[in-house]
Amino acid sequence: MRPAPLTAEELTRAAAALPAWTAGPEVLTRAVEFPSFLVAVGFITELAPVAERMDHHPDLLLSWRRVELRLTTHSAGAVTALDVELARELDPIIERLVG
Repeated sequence: MRPAPLTAEELTRAAAALPAWTAGPEVLTRAVEFPSFLVAVGFITELAPVAERMDHHPDLLLSWRRVELRLTTHSAGAVTALDVELARELDPIIERLVG
């Protein structure tokens, strides 16, 4: 079964619970500047098993010590509960690494 896009109300609630993320109907985004390139790469290494376990993989852009994350459910063409759940799982990892 394909995940359903979040309604406008659900997206508003999700955005309120994820203040570090920018929420739009098609994508959740967050850019993070890490202390160093190695920490940024380490974050991606920690992110990978979480994404694999969920079978939900973000779009990533790594540039020096900055990682841009884009979460969307491609099969739905929108943000779904999967994207919100992945963002919630990634936030504690980011906070631990950024300090």
